[in-house]
Parts: sequence; structure tokens; C-alpha cells
Amino acid sequence: MTRRLITAALPYANGPIHIGHLVEYVQADIQARFMRSMGHEVLYVCADDTHGTPIEISAMKQGITPDELVARTWEQHHADFRAFGMSFDVYYTTNSPENRALAGHIYEALKQRGVITRRATEQMYSESLGRFLNDRMIKGTCPFCGAADQYGDVCESCGKTYKPTDLLNPYDAITGETPVLRTTENIYVRLTDFVDLLRAWSADAIPQDGVRNFIETWFTTGLEDWCISRDAPYFGFEIPGEPGKFFYVWLDAPVGYIASTSRWCQDNGQTWEQWWGPDADTHITHVIGKDIVYFHTLFWPAMLHAAGLKMPDHIQVHGMLTLNNEKMSKSRGTLIKARTWLDHLDPEYLRFYYAAKLGDDITDFDLNLNDFHMKVNAELINNLVNLTNRVLKFLESRFAGDPGPLDVDHPLVATVQESVARIQAEYAAWNYRAAVRAITELGSVINTFFQDQAPWALIKDDPEAAHRVCALALHGATAIMAALAPITPELVARFSQCVGVERIGWQHAGTAWRPASVHAQLRLLDRIDPQHVQNILEQSMSEATPTPPATPPHAIEADDFKPEVTYDDFAKLDLRVGVVEEVERVPKADKLLRLTVHCGKRINIFAGVAKAYEDPAVLLGKRVLVLANLQPRKMRFGLSEGMLLAVAGPNDEGLELVNLPPTALGGWSVS
Repeated sequence: MTRRLITAALPYANGPIHIGHLVEYVQADIQARFMRSMGHEVLYVCADDTHGTPIEISAMKQGITPDELVARTWEQHHADFRAFGMSFDVYYTTNSPENRALAGHIYEALKQRGVITRRATEQMYSESLGRFLNDRMIKGTCPFCGAADQYGDVCESCGKTYKPTDLLNPYDAITGETPVLRTTENIYVRLTDFVDLLRAWSADAIPQDGVRNFIETWFTTGLEDWCISRDAPYFGFEIPGEPGKFFYVWLDAPVGYIASTSRWCQDNGQTWEQWWGPDADTHITHVIGKDIVYFHTLFWPAMLHAAGLKMPDHIQVHGMLTLNNEKMSKSRGTLIKARTWLDHLDPEYLRFYYAAKLGDDITDFDLNLNDFHMKVNAELINNLVNLTNRVLKFLESRFAGDPGPLDVDHPLVATVQESVARIQAEYAAWNYRAAVRAITELGSVINTFFQDQAPWALIKDDPEAAHRVCALALHGATAIMAALAPITPELVARFSQCVGVERIGWQHAGTAWRPASVHAQLRLLDRIDPQHVQNILEQSMSEATPTPPATPPHAIEADDFKPEVTYDDFAKLDLRVGVVEEVERVPKADKLLRLTVHCGKRINIFAGVAKAYEDPAVLLGKRVLVLANLQPRKMRFGLSEGMLLAVAGPNDEGLELVNLPPTALGGWSVS
């Protein structure tokens, strides 16, 4: 069996864990638990990401030191993760001596490799604070839509990204004063030296086509030098030999993966080189959201290679979470904290729902709270838990807990074994959605068998036959619980007690194992009360910190309307919902993006919206509006087989593709 090292991205120590974060940690935890169940040696590591200006500013506002803030946050994060069943082997911090030493080691390796450069740049500076300001310390008017009070990296009104120097009427978010431009020298890593290496590595380490294709566009358009320094004052590690210069948080944060490994190794008689050394017999997987693909597929593997360390074997990327078809928002009370969830509902429900939604792709998915409680009640409780309860109770009440003889030649046994093999394959492929579907389908089969055989009636005339029916149903229920163990570990732990074992595993789903006796004294899991779901929303709303809404003009006067058309003209247009499966910039065509869109069929479209999307990866999985019956047009870049609908004002102000709700399916017609 292989040694497996699994990581989830490090949560930033500037706020509580929320249910959006938990998508990733649940996804990684399920895989870690599954791999352990298959006999692999698994190390699942994580840590708080603790450095950077936001930490320093937040601590200042609270009247404590940054060290005190990150220590307090670590306790809160660790408690929340433990309550949600995260099976971390170590949960550490980047504010550690191990991380300092390793960051310095990698920096020295980059210097020896000759890829460190220096360059002077102009940045916004606060004279009263005596410091350069990062993106989130600057506010101003959005240069695209005119919304006021927007941060220096992205507009919360129109969603466009920009540089802090692009803001109109910028001001320091801390003091309210107008910043000045000041020149400073920064340290950079020349990434162009790693292009061939990274291109070859990504072909093997990134299994998702959409992610791999998008990374290729970065190689094609050219990699920029990566700034790895920040000026004092800064909460972080000072760069060795560079007084007043500190490592940018994105250098020392991923080093936290190795530092956390080192911490675990110190406690377990190993060395971190056994896991990260160039000859380590380790399969390393990073689980990340698509918003940090750039860092994990370019900067990080380049750093590791330069330091002579093992590069990751697998980058698993997931989509982002929306709540009731809307982006989660702290100001609107829809950013639900993990602790708020725990106040009202068992975390096992959320783990199951996330697993049922998570495939091996990077499509965004929605936590629709109405669908959530109905799906969990129908599939987990009514189908799987109730089946298990019924079988246990019948065996205990009518057969004194004797599990009965298993007829290994019965067709149902073969069905169970085939289902188990299918479920294991789906887990291994990171397709939890398909694994859950296979589990619930097996539950339906066992439920139907139990109901049709009706042992409560059969026992009157043929007790032995009724016992055999229960034995087969128990065999199926045990396989279901073994399959659920990576997803709902606490539920399965309770079932394990009912059948007299410490922990149900795949071996208990085989025909060779039979429990000595069973009992039904433990309640496995109750149905969700919809009121508890409503209570979560109400508590989140009460904890919200509303911000004044931006109020750009709601309309413009226009006089450039095109000539009228008839209804018959309009009826000729075939408008469809399309799902963006691939997107890339078009070399030597600054305005164009090439997209592969599934609108009932896969078509290739060139769209002139590139300048609206600094990072086109945000479009992956989005629902867009497609004119699907437009005559294909041959361009010098390729064949364009349709058209995407977009909105734009004068001079392309507010340019953006029309977005449809994530519940819409590709191929749906629009009328």
C-alpha cells in the first residue's frame, strides 16, 4: 500500500470557519478516511495561515497582539474542525519555528538557483500609518461601475477585479486619509525559468481537463515574475539577509504543509524528509478551491523543485459554494459560521449533503436549504438509517439479537459485493456524488427486498426463512454503513456499537464476517426538523454586520436602439443555457476568450469579453446564455459555433457575460 499525504488549503486566521470553507475540508477528509479504510498509510495535515497585514490590522482593532490573535483563532478553528469530524493527523500553524526555518531554506535554494530578481515598483503608502497598504487596506470608487467604498482588489457590486491604483478617489480604509504613491524595491521569483518543468508536471498531476487546459493558457500568455516580499511593518517572517523585508504570506503559507508534517514527525519518530524528500515514497495530494489554482500549480511546485523537494502528485480542485443560489455574504447574514450550524444541527447532515453534491469536476454547487433537509431526510434517514434501524430492531425483538445464518449464494449477496466495488472505485476517483448515488441505490434494493419478503409476516409460518431474510438485510445494511463511514463517521460509529465492533470497515461488508449478536439500543440519527434549518438562517441574520449598499445609477438614457423585428424573426433564435466547461485566453487577441460550452451539445465559442475577466477561471462551471443556432464562423483562431450574450455600457463599461442561476441545466431552452 502507498503512503498518502493529503492536505486541504490552510484557513486564514482572521475569522471563523464557515460552511463555505467546510466544502474543502469535508472533501479532503472523506478521501483521507477512505484511503485509511483501504489500508493505506495516510497523513492528513492542515494548519492555520497566520501571516499578513489583515492579521496585524485585525489584532490592532481588538487591542491585542497578532500572536495573541492567531493563537485564539487556532483554538476556535481547531474546535470547529473537530466538531465536524475532521480527522487531521496534525492541525498546526504557519506561525511556527518549523515554518520559519523551512521558508528560509526554500528561499536560499531559490537564490542559489539564480531565479531571484529585484524590481522597483510604485505602491500606495499611508503617511500617517507609516506603511505600504495592501489591497484590503485601500478603498475607493470602482473604476468600472462607479460603486463607492470598494476594496482595492475586487468590486463587491459588479464583481470586477482591478489593481489598487485603478481605484477612483482612493482612501486608506484604516484612517480615511488619501494615500500617496511611493516607490519601493521588492524581491521577485523569475517563474519563466520553470515553464517547461511546470508544463510537464501539470500534465500528470492535474487530472481535471478544465483546470489543466486553463493552466496551459498561463504558459501560452507567459508567466510573470512573482513578488515574494513585503515591507515592514508586516506580521510574518523577515527574509534572511534582507532587513525590513518580509516574506509575502503566499510564500510561507504553503510551506505550512511541510512544517505541519515536520511537527507530526517529531511526535512520531519520523523526519519530514521521509514524506517530502526527493526520493520519498509518498503520494501527495493538495485539495484546493479553484480560486487558488494559480498559487498551487505555478508558485508552489516551482518552489519545491528549486529546493530539491518532492512536487505534488495530484492537485484536486473543487468549485465554490453558493447558498440558496446566491453568493454568501457576511453583510446579508448568509455567511453561515460553522459554530452557528453546530448550535442547531448535527454536522453529519452537512457532510452527507456535500458528499452528495461533490463530483470529480470543478463546477460550483448550491446549498439550497430546502433541498438540503428534504434530500437528507429522504436519502440518508428514510432510506439508509431507517432500513438499518428496522433490521436491528427486528433481529433484537424477534430473534434475541441473533444475526442468523447468511445465505452466501443468494443473488442479493452478489448485488451487495458489486455495489461495494463500484462505491470504492467512485471514492478513489473523487466522485463522491456517484458514490452516494450507488449507496442510496443499494439502500433502495435492500429496502425493497426486506419489504417484499416481509419477515414480520413470514415468521408466523416459517421462522427460519424469516431469520434468513433478516440476515441478508443485515448484510446489506452493514455494507451500506461501511460505505458511509468516510462521510458520516459518527453515524457509523453508533452502528458499530450495535453490531459489537470497534469500527465498521470494508471487511465487515464481506461474507466471511458475521456479528456475534446485534442490538438496537442506540438511536442512529434523527430526521431534520425544518425549523432547525430556519433557526440557522435567523441566527446568521442576527449576527450580520450590514454595510451600506453601493448605489450606482440604476439606468441610463439610450438612443441607439436597433430597428424593430417581428415575433417570427425572434422565434428563429435558439437561446439555450450553456455550462462553461473550458476557457482560455486567445494568444495575440487581447479581447478574446475561447470557451467550450455545453448547451445540449458541446460547442466552441470565441467571445470578446477577455478584458472583463482578469482570471477567466472564474467562468468555469458558470451558466451562460448561448445563441446556439448561429451559423458557424471560421476565424483565424478556429471555428466559432455560437454566440454568448453579454451586457455592456458605453465604451464597454460594465462588460460581463449574462449569468444564469446554478440550478439551470445546460441545454435548457430560454424563452
